[in-house]
Amino acid sequence: MQYLPIFTKLDNKPVLIVGGGDVALRKCRALIKARAHITLVAPLFCDELKAHADKGEVVLVTDYFTAEHLKGKMLVIAATDNDTVNNQVFELANERNIFVNVVDDQPKCTFIFPSIVDRDPITIAISSAGTAPVLARRLREKLETLIPQHIGPLAKLVGSFREHVKARFKHFADRRQFWESVFDSSVVSKVQAGDTLGATEQLHDMLNAKPEPEGEVYVVGAGPGDPELLTLKALQLMQQADVVVYDYLVSDEIMDLVRRDADLVCVGKRLGNHSVKQEDTNQMLVDLAKQGKKVCRIKGGDPFIYGRGGEEVQVLAANQVRYQIVPGITAAAGCSAYAGIPLTHRDHAQAIQFVTGHCKKDGQELDWPSLAKPNQTLAIYMGVIKSPHIQAQLLKYGRAGSTPVAIVENGTRKEQRVVRTQLSQLAEQIEAHKVVSPALLIIGEVAALHEQLAWFGQTAQVSSFAQPLTDVA
Repeated sequence: MQYLPIFTKLDNKPVLIVGGGDVALRKCRALIKARAHITLVAPLFCDELKAHADKGEVVLVTDYFTAEHLKGKMLVIAATDNDTVNNQVFELANERNIFVNVVDDQPKCTFIFPSIVDRDPITIAISSAGTAPVLARRLREKLETLIPQHIGPLAKLVGSFREHVKARFKHFADRRQFWESVFDSSVVSKVQAGDTLGATEQLHDMLNAKPEPEGEVYVVGAGPGDPELLTLKALQLMQQADVVVYDYLVSDEIMDLVRRDADLVCVGKRLGNHSVKQEDTNQMLVDLAKQGKKVCRIKGGDPFIYGRGGEEVQVLAANQVRYQIVPGITAAAGCSAYAGIPLTHRDHAQAIQFVTGHCKKDGQELDWPSLAKPNQTLAIYMGVIKSPHIQAQLLKYGRAGSTPVAIVENGTRKEQRVVRTQLSQLAEQIEAHKVVSPALLIIGEVAALHEQLAWFGQTAQVSSFAQPLTDVA
């Protein structure tokens, strides 16, 4: 992060703009909205700046810039077409530890002007750190279409209730839950319709009502890793939750999207190291919900495909805890797509089986005769450790040793790697390439299409049984 995004209150604070033309005027308009005390220094000024001066909004100093003009200033903007003057402003301001912005010269900016979406008092600022201002402006244009105009009046209305809410609810979590209920209510639609009086009355009613905190659990699938594969509903619930209970398989990029003040609880499991027993996780979800908290139970992939989501929901239902289930893109779908491997194909596979590489300790053995049938694809989750057994059983029950295999490590993530081999060399190649979890095994003729299709798909690191590791862009 090159610049720390902060919002500065400039009411009557001394700001200097060096320049008197159109560029200085553009900066001046923004600072007038912020009610800054603005001084402009230049030998000449455009007519519109003179008009602002006549209204008492700015002070014009007809002069050439000197160090004396910096005295007592909080911010300085160099907005001239003279590089020598701009450089002088930057150097003198920097020496005095005054924040300075040289327009269109990012290396000479200790602060920058973002693109702004203004829904006063809601302000959204977008910055590219001065590297791509046109891109930042285009993002602002998109946000302008997404952020409704009534957001500003809504913010003003709820702001007028803040002290009343603080007096009514002593604990922060209770206040947050109240505001969540407000924004989920018809208060919003009344403000949107211009019925400010009706919205105000409803807010009073909600504030005076007896609080009945009711917790809820969101069982959310985070997908295989790429945050752009999250569903909109998953993202919305992640940002509403008071507590986020997550697994090791949930990527850091996805965890960065949860609400900043949410409590984070890791209940991850790795082979041979279950730091939190499943029964304890189940009970934790119940207990947190009973405390009136909104809990996001986020899982890699889809919660109902080898994610133990079914077990957790059974316990929630038995304890009469409200819950929502949000499906996610399961690893087989995400990893195969990013590796350029269709799971079914008319010429190669008419069926697909999703298989887990390990079950409960007392679980039944897999139906290997069925899994070894030709013209189908096997997508094997958590199969790295047991790859020698998987390989041996499939060969034993008739699957050809030449059957193509793709091992997708860290699928859909920036560090995705695809190791291509054949069934007879599966365990050997996993060991040779030091494949680690999370990794998905794709076994079947469709795996051979990786070389043909991955070039036009996602960037990945690719390995073949016949070639050394190479990068594909």
